[in-house]
Amino acid sequence: MPDRYVTLAREGVHETEVNRSRFRCALAPAADEAEARAFLARVRAAHPTAGHHCWAYVLGADGSVQRASDDGEPGGTAGVPMLQMLLRRETRYVVAVVSRWFGGTKLGAGGLIRAYGGAVGEALDAVGTVVRERFRLAEVTVGHDRAGRLANDLRAAGRDVRDVAYGTEVTFTVGLPEADVGTFGGWLADATAGTARLELGGEVYGSAAGPA
Repeated sequence: MPDRYVTLAREGVHETEVNRSRFRCALAPAADEAEARAFLARVRAAHPTAGHHCWAYVLGADGSVQRASDDGEPGGTAGVPMLQMLLRRETRYVVAVVSRWFGGTKLGAGGLIRAYGGAVGEALDAVGTVVRERFRLAEVTVGHDRAGRLANDLRAAGRDVRDVAYGTEVTFTVGLPEADVGTFGGWLADATAGTARLELGGEVYGSAAGPA
């Protein structure tokens, strides 16, 4: 699996106009094909007067699922350039739906390709993207007497503390980049005089704010 991928910061919409034809690009995060198709259905229902609802999505951190549709536009002039733009921008877990209202002037195959691909590119710029990095989760457990000092040390060292649970002891959940997994145990032993327990967990993707 890749160490990182790019996805949407949020759901959003951006409109462009080409020779009086209106192109409305709606973007949304999608965890799987069911979510992607549900978003497409929602856009179709909200804009029944559009002549076309062309779409594309890329799913999986490695981009293993890729689908696109021209929805009645000439073959290869809508869905494919939309998909190519999503891939060119290295986005994952993203669905794009471009609704078109015909403005009276035919754009030709080349014009349609540029318009649909461009609509997705401009929408990505307008909505914004974020990077998700691959982390190993680690649970660090210490006594209450050392918890405050350890919390300060973790943050001072730039460690990604994702959760703190208080019980008979204190457990910190820390996100570790793969490159730091091997050295973290030694750092932790030095910081706590060997009193902390370390348990490595699974891998997740996330930003500095938390797991995806």
